[in-house]
Amino acid sequence: MDYSLENHASYIGRPASELPTPALVLSKPLLEHNTRILLEDVKRLGIKFRPHVKTLKCNEVTRMMLGNGTHRRIVASTLAEIRGALDLVKSGELDECLYGLPVSASALPFLETLTKSLKILLMIDSEQQIDVLESYASESTSVSSWPVFIKIDVGSKRAGVVNDSPSLPKLIQRIELSTVANVYGFYCHAGHSYACRTEDAAAAVLQTEVEGVVEAAKSLVADKSDRTVVVSVGSTPTAHVVKRLQGALPQGLELELHAGNYPSNDLQQVATSLVEPTQQAVRILADVCSVYPDRNEALINAGAIALAKETSEFPGFAIVADRPQWSVVRMAQEHGILGWAESDQTKRLVQKTGSKSCDGDKVENAFKVGDKVMLYIQHACITAAMHYAYYVVDEQDIVRETWVPWKGW
Repeated sequence: MDYSLENHASYIGRPASELPTPALVLSKPLLEHNTRILLEDVKRLGIKFRPHVKTLKCNEVTRMMLGNGTHRRIVASTLAEIRGALDLVKSGELDECLYGLPVSASALPFLETLTKSLKILLMIDSEQQIDVLESYASESTSVSSWPVFIKIDVGSKRAGVVNDSPSLPKLIQRIELSTVANVYGFYCHAGHSYACRTEDAAAAVLQTEVEGVVEAAKSLVADKSDRTVVVSVGSTPTAHVVKRLQGALPQGLELELHAGNYPSNDLQQVATSLVEPTQQAVRILADVCSVYPDRNEALINAGAIALAKETSEFPGFAIVADRPQWSVVRMAQEHGILGWAESDQTKRLVQKTGSKSCDGDKVENAFKVGDKVMLYIQHACITAAMHYAYYVVDEQDIVRETWVPWKGW
C-alpha cells in the first residue's frame, strides 16, 4: 500500500517541506477563493450549476464546489466518482449525477444499482446507444426510462454530434419514440476553449456553446410548450468568463453551467490568461536527488507517474514554483530532469509571482542534493489522479488536513 495512504494524517500540523515525496499539496485558501468566484458568478446570473468532479475527486472539494448544498447536481466521468459521492447523498447534499461518458453496455448494471441512491442521467450521442439501452431493458431491470443528455459537438471533436448533421434529428426522434430513454437536455463541452488566450476569445466560445445547444433544443421546445429542457454548457476557460453571457434563452429552456478544473487551476489554465499564476492551488513536492553541473541539469524524484506528460505554452512538464526559469524538461517513469528553460511565459510568471529571478542559469547555484522543490503542474486533472492522498495546507504551507481521493474507474 502507498505510504501516503497509510500515514498521511501523521503529517497534520507539520510544514509541507517535511512531507514524503513526491507529494500532492493543496492550498485550501486558494481552493476556497477559486470556488467562491465561480459560485458568485453563477448566483449573479441566476443559472443552474453542475460541477464536474473529475479533477480532485473527493468529498471535501465536491462539497465546496456545490456551495455546501446550494447546488445539488454533479457530472462524473467514472463510476468510482459516483460511488465516492454517495456520502454526499447520505448527508442530503446531492440529488443527481450525470455519467459524463457516452453510455456503454458494461456500465449499465453498475449505473442501475446507483439509481437506488440518486438520480442518474446518461450521455447519448448515437442511436446505437439506444440499441444498447433497449437490449438491456429486455432483461430484468428496475429502470423504466433513463433521462439523457444529448451531447452536441460545438468544435472540440471529442464526443457529440454536430448540429447540422442529419443524424441529430434522427437521434432526437429515436429517443422521443423510445420507452427506455427521455430527453433531459442538451450538453456540450468546449474542450477547444483551452486554446483561448483572451477573455474575448473565451467569451466567443462560450456564446458558441450556448447557441449550439439552444439550436439543438429548438425542436423539442417547439413541440411541447410546457416542457423544460436543460441546456448545459461549460469548460473551465469559458466558466471563467460566464459573467459575460448575453441574451435571454427561449422559453422552455433552463441554462446550466458545468466546469471541473477551476478550483485547482494549473499552467494550462494560466496559459489562457484567464487566471493568475497565484490562483494555482495544486503543487507537487519533490526531492532533488542529484545535480549535474556538466550538463546544467538536476534530477528529482517526480517523473511521468507523479506529474503526467501534459504540456502547454509553458516549457516542460512542470515548473519550479519559486524559480520558474527551471522546468522539468525531460522525464522517465520516476525521474524528472530539471533544466534551465527561460521563456517569455516564465519571465511573465516571475513578474507576476515575485519569484526568484537572480539564480542565474547555473544549476549548482540553484539546487543542491537534498533540496525540496515545489512544482506547478501542467494539468491538475491528470496529475491528481496519480496521487493517493492530498496534503491540504494553509497560507503558511502548514498541513492542516489530509484528503483521500476516489480512485479507479
